[in-house]
Amino acid sequence: MKKYVCDVCGWEYDPAVGVPEMGIAPNTPWEQINDDFTCPLCGVDKTEFSEME
Repeated sequence: MKKYVCDVCGWEYDPAVGVPEMGIAPNTPWEQINDDFTCPLCGVDKTEFSEME
């Protein structure tokens, strides 16, 4: 599974870890995260994230 990074603050979403404090379980692919997801650090929405290479 691919990681994603917030274009604004650099926070990284690692699907292997998820975001348990936001109710996102480990091994949740980015595509399965709700469109209303916001960055836990800066609050921007999911459209402000880019796939990491």
